[in-house]
Amino acid sequence: MVNFKTLVLGASLKPERYAYRAVQMLQERNFEVIAMGRGEGFIGKVSMTKPFAKIPPVHTVTLYLGPVHQEEYLDFILKLNPQRVIFNPGTENREFAEKLTKAGIAWENSCTLVLLSTNQYQP
Repeated sequence: MVNFKTLVLGASLKPERYAYRAVQMLQERNFEVIAMGRGEGFIGKVSMTKPFAKIPPVHTVTLYLGPVHQEEYLDFILKLNPQRVIFNPGTENREFAEKLTKAGIAWENSCTLVLLSTNQYQP
């Protein structure tokens, strides 16, 4: 069985944010999740991980950072070598996607919340 451990990059402790809801939904559906963001605290049972912290291997990185803020994370994500990266609405970035493709990392412009709600999260 494939482990779909997911890094939510750009996680927020604000319940009204989509990144917060993504962490919640992943937990509710029993996916292992790492929430990486600038705050300190918990989303459910998941504690916030500081940006660029060393983390275990992940299957998926789901982005909740706009293109302007993604550049600093490019090398970090490439070194993680996930199976896929999800560009959520508003995070689409053609140049970043091209770099992922060159590195052999699958990517998609999609919505993590919709994928989870429609049981399409697992490829």
